[in-house]
Amino acid sequence: MDDVTKKKILESCAQYSKNTLMETLSIEYIDVGEGFLKAKMPVNSKVHQPMGLLHGGASVALAESVGSAASMLFANPETEEIRGIEISANHLKSKREGEVFATAKIVHKGKTLHLWEIRIEDEEGNLISLCKLTNIVMPKNK
Repeated sequence: MDDVTKKKILESCAQYSKNTLMETLSIEYIDVGEGFLKAKMPVNSKVHQPMGLLHGGASVALAESVGSAASMLFANPETEEIRGIEISANHLKSKREGEVFATAKIVHKGKTLHLWEIRIEDEEGNLISLCKLTNIVMPKNK
């Protein structure tokens, strides 16, 4: 994938995220390639749970955001929509500040179902959460 295509895809993801939860959580799409999409999210009080740690729900929101956006790379936005139908997450390490990076990699790309593995890591590459997301590709309502 050339740099112009990458830039166009990342700009499209950013535009698609305006006025949504992704914007509220400051999720930014930062890399894309064959079968993967990567985003980052700051870890600060906006995404903390009461103990001052990254909230598991914020991690899951990041995972579902990047996995769903990644499914859109394989869909026709004129005629198809993506819906997350199942997500699971194992939170393995806590995080208080800095950034986390979520990389969605395709595991299965069927005609109507996409299965993604999303690894959320810190700046040093330590695994924070490991998520699995199943998306369904649906015809767009007219």
